[in-house]
Amino acid sequence: MVNKFPVLEEVLKMLKDGEIQIDDAIRHIGQIPFHAKEVDGATLDYHRKFRHGLTEVVYGESKTIEQILSISEALSSQNQTVLITRLDDAKRTKLREKFKNHRENEKARTFLINPPKVVSPESTFSFVAILAAGTSDIPVAEEAAEVCIALEVPFKKIFDVGVAGLQRILARLEDLQKASVLIVCAGMEGALPSVVGGLVGKPLIAVPTSVGYGASFGGLTALLAMMNSCAPGVSVVNIDNGFSAGFAACQTYREIIRHQNGGEK
Repeated sequence: MVNKFPVLEEVLKMLKDGEIQIDDAIRHIGQIPFHAKEVDGATLDYHRKFRHGLTEVVYGESKTIEQILSISEALSSQNQTVLITRLDDAKRTKLREKFKNHRENEKARTFLINPPKVVSPESTFSFVAILAAGTSDIPVAEEAAEVCIALEVPFKKIFDVGVAGLQRILARLEDLQKASVLIVCAGMEGALPSVVGGLVGKPLIAVPTSVGYGASFGGLTALLAMMNSCAPGVSVVNIDNGFSAGFAACQTYREIIRHQNGGEK
């Protein structure tokens, strides 16, 4: 019987239409977190959206295109937004052929099925600021931006503001102060999060990137520098992990807005 109730809206609609009683609805709602469907070796979590605000995200790098297509089709079957990350050109081409309603970001290597409308930062009083130290860090920053789009959170991109020219980040100080949360992507010596953290007292998520010469050790130098930052309140995600930074920033942003609205979502 559980398989008839893949999402919460369906249970509530059946209750509203009189197809089930309140006791039945309560029982099935209680079972929804445990409702699972196996698709091509994956056990899909249909309750993820109600816990995190987004359907289960598909990591595409180590999956076959057949797995990606079948998993994505199942997750998006009820017009849900589905984010797929770490895709090469060939996989994105196949997805493009399968799903007409989509958003594709070549730099971020992402693909969004049933994408929501992008929320402009000009339409709200605050946003997530996404910084890239140099143009080589942009792909990681773009991945974070696509997460914001999937979660319908306003964001502003601030690129090429690395510490080699401090005047560039100082010129954007007003934008940094307006933001509720900041994501700062940097490779090489990974110094930008410390600089920004000293300038702005906002939640800051640092993303080390694998950009740099040999002694950067594929982003390890930047990672350790960010973890040892003397700027207070700097949180650090894994190397090149724009996805996790974007998700953490969106969750933080939503909680800030919820409290500003008196606890209402």
